[in-house]
Amino acid sequence: MCHRLLILMVACCAMACSQQLQLHYDPRHWLDPAHNAKNFPTLYFQYFKAETPDSSFIKLGSFLLQMQCDLPGPQGNIGKFFIQTSQALRFWDPKVFLEVKYSGGLGIAEPGAYGFYIANSYSLGVVVPFQWNDVFLSASLDFSYTAFALPSHDVLASIYWWKGLWDYSVDLAGDVQIWTQNENQGTSLTANLRGKRTSFYGEPQIWFNVDRSFSVGSKVNLYYNILTLDGTLQIYPTLAVRYRL
Repeated sequence: MCHRLLILMVACCAMACSQQLQLHYDPRHWLDPAHNAKNFPTLYFQYFKAETPDSSFIKLGSFLLQMQCDLPGPQGNIGKFFIQTSQALRFWDPKVFLEVKYSGGLGIAEPGAYGFYIANSYSLGVVVPFQWNDVFLSASLDFSYTAFALPSHDVLASIYWWKGLWDYSVDLAGDVQIWTQNENQGTSLTANLRGKRTSFYGEPQIWFNVDRSFSVGSKVNLYYNILTLDGTLQIYPTLAVRYRL
């Protein structure tokens, strides 16, 4: 009993404030060579801080910072960098938070080719953290502004989850997001398009904890109307290691 209580305390501390570095190998060329020129590693950094008890007028909820760096270039050079961050806060007692989010990034091309921007996106909405059958969840609904040449005003819905299994020797985690965007983004390639596009991204993860800091596992990247626009759901699992600070 004492052993389980100690594990639970360690897990709760890790959930309350944690930093982690993940290295993934993405074999998507082997799985889908028609859409992917090569396999590549990806490096992730994540900092998460859960809500802490606070009696002040402004009560801060969870804070999240994530950075992703894809390495598909020659000799493992960077090909894409993406960052997203969010902060929840409230001025009242019910556990319904206001949420602000930002995301953006860039693609880095081969010498002589053209790079690209991942347009800045700013979101404002509500987020509700809750627990269901020992699963920790957080659901949010946001209105987003994406800074295309022709700006897009949209809806973004997200849900995050985490669950520990077998005395927290295994973690199940991840999130799914669904959103809309303008088909016409103000570029020559999209000028003749009209209406909204609905996109979906998910990243369910499983981690086997070797010890308190080191884990091995996998993340499954799910893309719909993101990498291609032909209505195909693309599924790319990875092999990964994780180090928690």
